[in-house]
Amino acid sequence: MAVETLTFGCRLNAYEAEVMKVEAEKAGLDNAIIINTCAVTAEAVRQARQAVRKARRDNPAARIIVTGCAAQTEARSFGEMAEVDLVIGNHDKMQAASYAPMVFGTPLNDKVQVNDIMSVRETAGHLIEGMDGRTRAFVQVQNGCDHRCTFCIIPFGRGPSRSVPMGLVVEQVKKLVGNGYGEVVLTGVDITSYGPDLPGAPTLGKLTQSILRHVPDLPRLRISSIDSIEADEALYDAVASEHRLMPHMHLSLQSGDDMILKRMKRRHSRADALAIMAKLRALRPDMVFGADIIAGFPTEDAAMFANTLAIVSEADLTHLHVFPYSPRQGTPAARMPQVSQTVARDRARQLRAVGAAQFRALCASRVGQIEQVLIEHDGLGRSEQFVPVSVPGAQPGTLLAVRVTGVARDGLVGEAVRDAA
Repeated sequence: MAVETLTFGCRLNAYEAEVMKVEAEKAGLDNAIIINTCAVTAEAVRQARQAVRKARRDNPAARIIVTGCAAQTEARSFGEMAEVDLVIGNHDKMQAASYAPMVFGTPLNDKVQVNDIMSVRETAGHLIEGMDGRTRAFVQVQNGCDHRCTFCIIPFGRGPSRSVPMGLVVEQVKKLVGNGYGEVVLTGVDITSYGPDLPGAPTLGKLTQSILRHVPDLPRLRISSIDSIEADEALYDAVASEHRLMPHMHLSLQSGDDMILKRMKRRHSRADALAIMAKLRALRPDMVFGADIIAGFPTEDAAMFANTLAIVSEADLTHLHVFPYSPRQGTPAARMPQVSQTVARDRARQLRAVGAAQFRALCASRVGQIEQVLIEHDGLGRSEQFVPVSVPGAQPGTLLAVRVTGVARDGLVGEAVRDAA
């Protein structure tokens, strides 16, 4: 076995896993498993610990390395696990020197190689050739977060907001397109905060326009989760004018109730979120929205939850990521009056059910339409609106015009009409 990676959590982690594999192999590491953890919920941390134990059981001779956000925020507890050989912080995990074989077999204080993430001020642009087995590639444009939402531990795992220079992002996109990738997804921790730390203070919208201008052969560009209140006018212009920018936005919404949003220390109101979605739909009528929503946040009563449940239908949200609230030690929300886990889980179930109904309605509305579908594997692909589409016999990596013939359990079924190109 050479170097294997096991990744939890966000799209940024998926991108970083490719960088870590390259850097570890560059350092001469082999017979190793790198577990890239997530800390967004207590459940995510529990799953990471479970994965560490399983990796050791299945690979008794391998070196087990733990990194990522949970390793950054709970470094010593991972270091105390007998199954773990090395714990590396979120900044150092991207550097070959962190994987040098000489660092193994050291006492606990040396076994845990985690520095102060708050002191990091730059994010390097790492050029990768591609992502294993994918036709869609993620490109990091930003890392860290300067906001302090009361429920979130991630700023302490990722550090302050910092941006990758525009030229390096464009170069990475060019490389991926040259290697045959049909879609690139811009990712980061808080990507709408992109740019103020760079010369000229570019914005996410300016970066998007630059990529589309300088990489004319890029078929599809997608933007990952955004904080809608930070969206800039250049981004709106790109949505309106550039068909290669996909009509699917995922919003960091979190709640549909104003009091809960205030207690979360979010910077948008319910009305703000609805207005931003209406503006984007006016610019691009085929735009669809997903959203992150927390169910059962501390102090959330039935009326507050009803506001959140209602916004799913009111805003026609079709791609939901719903999380029952999970207290994270060290965050202000963990000290607020808690909603019972039973209630939180039930509210999450209700939100998912409404979201699933919205998604089925979206799918039903596409029957008979021609969709542009990028095939990923086994005859399965994604439409421009990020809906899964089954096209039997279609080859991975092809971009096809597909006539939708029906609705499947998790998306659409169709038949190829012609190559989309």
